[in-house]
Amino acid sequence: MLLFFVYKITTFVLSNRVIMQIEKLYEIYKQFPSIFTDTRNIKESSIFFALKGANFNGNTFASQALESGARYVVVDEEEFVKGEQYILVEDVLKSLQELALYHRKQLTIPVVGITGTNGKTTSKELVYSVLSQQFRTYATQGNLNNHIGVPLTLLSIDSTYEVAIIEMGANHVGEIEFLANIACPTLGFITNVGKAHLEGFGSFEGVKKTKGELYDYLSQRGGTLFLQADNPHLVEMAAQREFSKIVKYGFTSTNDIVGKLLMANPYLSIAWKEGRKSETYEVYTQLTGSYNTENILAAIAVGLELGMTPSSINEGIANYIPKNNRSQITKTSRNTVVADFYNANASSMAAALDNMQVLTAEHKVVILGDMFELGDEAFEEHKNVILKAKALHFERLIFVGKEFCKHQDEEAEFYKTTEEAATAISSLHDSFILLKASRGMAFERLLEVL
Repeated sequence: MLLFFVYKITTFVLSNRVIMQIEKLYEIYKQFPSIFTDTRNIKESSIFFALKGANFNGNTFASQALESGARYVVVDEEEFVKGEQYILVEDVLKSLQELALYHRKQLTIPVVGITGTNGKTTSKELVYSVLSQQFRTYATQGNLNNHIGVPLTLLSIDSTYEVAIIEMGANHVGEIEFLANIACPTLGFITNVGKAHLEGFGSFEGVKKTKGELYDYLSQRGGTLFLQADNPHLVEMAAQREFSKIVKYGFTSTNDIVGKLLMANPYLSIAWKEGRKSETYEVYTQLTGSYNTENILAAIAVGLELGMTPSSINEGIANYIPKNNRSQITKTSRNTVVADFYNANASSMAAALDNMQVLTAEHKVVILGDMFELGDEAFEEHKNVILKAKALHFERLIFVGKEFCKHQDEEAEFYKTTEEAATAISSLHDSFILLKASRGMAFERLLEVL
């Protein structure tokens, strides 16, 4: 359920009933700036925020957090307050978010906000790799990009950092607005917009509205927008707003940063230059997928905007190694696998198939798993993926999951479960294989048998 931010000063109460304002809690945080929400990760002299979930109540773990080394615990049920180390608040989650916003307002560093349907995390990691060449940079860890993760990210940024990168994810209208009002980005970009999380967004227009909330924030606050100006959806969205500064990147000569894909077989190499300048720079990457070219260009644009040299930018891009099964090439003892199953939706499936089609390999095998959270469009979108994949004529084509199996025929292999597919592919060898699916399909099981 979406929680909307309330702009007010929260009142906190210690167990001895002393009233404490947000400024006072912030003073405690400055003394003990390590924040945890899971007692399994508690470190000495930290603060534990007792969050609640559908199946747990963090308040019940407060005493355990103190035993594990926490200096204070923040709770919102008075019955759990047992001493001076307990801070009672009206709502623990809201308090975490308000503390993060208060801390963010003390920071004077550039903050890069990133959202989009596909490529958010890869773009974040590329920008981080670039900026780290020159600045002490903090970036969202893992996928901490929601209403809990963004506050935790902000509260991890201390005064020694020179720039921050905040990834923002959403599956409902209003969430990017909510997160932007906590992260307060000074620069930012949307990677792209596509059909994902349609159950929450309702439609593709809902996706554009939600991702566009980052544009709204940057427009209203005088922030700098990085725009993929060859993407008609993003151009249309940007044209509906006014910005203090727009830096355009893409593949046509009218952009401020112009890129060209040189090779993608399987690793990318690109050439790029600054607008009308004649000097061109080439960079060889450890990324696969031609669709990542624009993510690289976005990282270049951010680096240039913050005053970096082309050589430093290229070094950051060349040093980036993908991980967590995002466009990650893995060579097993028998096969070469493009592991791209951290997430999937209609547009990322199409991009992965197009990339697979142009790669040079003798035996190409494509294994696709169900795409989640597509709502009423799930049936049609899975059908479209099947039709596209068949048209590209791979040596072996395998579909896994209940949604794909609704379209089962004799022209490809269909398996209802990942376990069934694992048995069917266990003898594959000397093949170049694409694994693409939503995270819930657990395709790491397939990687294990390849």
